[in-house]
Amino acid sequence: MSNVVIETKDLTVVYGKHRGIQNVNLQVNKGEVFGFLGPNGAGKTTTLRVLLDVIRPNRGTAAIFGHDCQKDGVAARQHVGYIPGELSLPPNMRGRTYLNMMDGIRSKKADTDYRRELSARFDLDISRRIRDYSRGNKQKLALVAAFMHKPPLLMLDEPTGGLDPLVQQAVLDTVREAKNEGRTVFFSSHILPEVQAVCDRIGIIRHGELIAIESVRDLLAQRFRRIEIETRHPLPQDSLVIEGVRVLLREGPRIRFEVTQNLDLLLQTVAPYGIIDVHTYDVSLEEVFLAFYDKSG
Repeated sequence: MSNVVIETKDLTVVYGKHRGIQNVNLQVNKGEVFGFLGPNGAGKTTTLRVLLDVIRPNRGTAAIFGHDCQKDGVAARQHVGYIPGELSLPPNMRGRTYLNMMDGIRSKKADTDYRRELSARFDLDISRRIRDYSRGNKQKLALVAAFMHKPPLLMLDEPTGGLDPLVQQAVLDTVREAKNEGRTVFFSSHILPEVQAVCDRIGIIRHGELIAIESVRDLLAQRFRRIEIETRHPLPQDSLVIEGVRVLLREGPRIRFEVTQNLDLLLQTVAPYGIIDVHTYDVSLEEVFLAFYDKSG
């Protein structure tokens, strides 16, 4: 059996004269949390909607567990728990009735105890009518509906929107539990710290084009480094013109650098001035992401 859960090939959607996504090629593997990262309007939701056959692509294919999302969409969706980026819930239903309805249309039924546990974890009162829910409580209801039957694939579009920090953390913990149980999570978000906290790999999408797919670890390690060097003697300004090296800050004998390449050349250049101390700084995923967008124009 293939280890590939989601696969797209040359996936392209055009809205009139506007490009939605273009030639998106990705694979999401069993048991991983894959972060789909980009600002609003980059093409994240469009990709999700094609995978769920809400919209049809102009070109290319998409498959979930080997089922073509357009030709065999019903079979594909049986494996999925989904949270849309824009919720539309029946206002006159009570939360409990809505969850019962969602459970009734699925072939795999929810565990009652687990549903109760999720409601408590997300601090949701399912006895109230949906019209009386705040935006955050509507989001919680959607979360319970997506997670409660423990689907092998979770597709989460901005899942923590409108939630307070404690519930946001509970959602991330629930995502980690799904991964630990061998299930797969496709996690679309523009909130960088939460992507860094739970994802194994990420795809970065910009203006509808997938510009990078890498593991979070490799992305943070390879893109650039921040280092601070203290020297015994001051460095002349002209000695620091090195490709891939940028001076961020000078404070007396201390200089802070951003390094994308030629780290060895930087150290060779600085060494004759007497290196007293070297300190490295962790780079956040947010800084890496912004660097990608700066380079892409």
